[in-house]
Amino acid sequence: MRQLISNFIFTALTLLVISGCNGQQENSSKAIAGNSTAKTTAQDFGVLFYNVENLFDTENDPAIDDDEFLPEGEKRYTQERYRKKLEDLSRVIAEASPGDLPAVIGLCEVENKLVVQNLIDQSALAGKNYKIVHKDSPDGRGIDVALVYDADLFSVVNEDFLSVKIPFAERPATRDILHAELKSGDESLHIFVNHWPSRYGGQEKSEPKRMAAATALKKKVDEIRQSQPDANMLMMGDFNDYPINKSVVEVMEANTDSTSGLYNMMATLHEAGLGTYNYRGEWGALDQFWVSSSMLMDEESFSTSTGDVTIIKKEWMLYINDSGDAYPNRTYGGPNYYGGFSDHLPIYMRMELK
Repeated sequence: MRQLISNFIFTALTLLVISGCNGQQENSSKAIAGNSTAKTTAQDFGVLFYNVENLFDTENDPAIDDDEFLPEGEKRYTQERYRKKLEDLSRVIAEASPGDLPAVIGLCEVENKLVVQNLIDQSALAGKNYKIVHKDSPDGRGIDVALVYDADLFSVVNEDFLSVKIPFAERPATRDILHAELKSGDESLHIFVNHWPSRYGGQEKSEPKRMAAATALKKKVDEIRQSQPDANMLMMGDFNDYPINKSVVEVMEANTDSTSGLYNMMATLHEAGLGTYNYRGEWGALDQFWVSSSMLMDEESFSTSTGDVTIIKKEWMLYINDSGDAYPNRTYGGPNYYGGFSDHLPIYMRMELK
């Protein structure tokens, strides 16, 4: 009898232990599933940058000079035109890599966070859990940069905005440079979104403004490298300079030398006569990606290759003039409404996260 009771107790205890272990495993699985930034295997993802050409809403903001982008303004910028622009831009982004929306999107020439939210709310971009990094910058026209990221893959562990002061300018303040440190699992990626001062007045006259922007960016890059020598960094933007200009080559040292600090992913395309912007019939790569040169090595946590970058240039995004020359089909030319997408083409690259 004693032996039967002992066997019964042993069996009951064994079942309780097994049940408890199963419960712990189930809870552990739920905890892992609930951590949206947990990384388990190597994963490819897309990165896109796009100058969206004056993405304004139709509401008056007294803090900025947005009068021309109002229904009663010079451009007669109505709600209907705003909705069409949002739909058009979302189509471009979605078709950059069909079936696989970019996990990271850099934008410039956006008025505020609301227009970015309106953009990612479009049905064409419904496949990602997008979040936004943005801050209103001191630009006189009220145009900013923004970063959109997939919150199921990344979390933001740090963000700041680099101030750029233009010496001897009537308007010394220009667009901030956005810096965000994204993290997936234990791996970090520093991203910088740029929109450097324009070439208005000509290359020679305007170049010091972009040199000032480059200097501000270089200072931050060097600061990160001091504390994180092996930091993964990605710079994207409309730099308003080409890969051959001093701000890029001399200040930032972004080139095609894989042993240097930064590799310019767009330099080879620019040399081949390809680009994102057409100035008087000549294409050039004002919009660029630069990466830490170490990221060209497969063993890095974030990696890419020199052939993994493209300019998104589809026929339906272009305007062909009477001479047969192709240009990005823009939304406006002065006060004239053309109903196109943007005066720039977007750039796209693939990256791998291990």
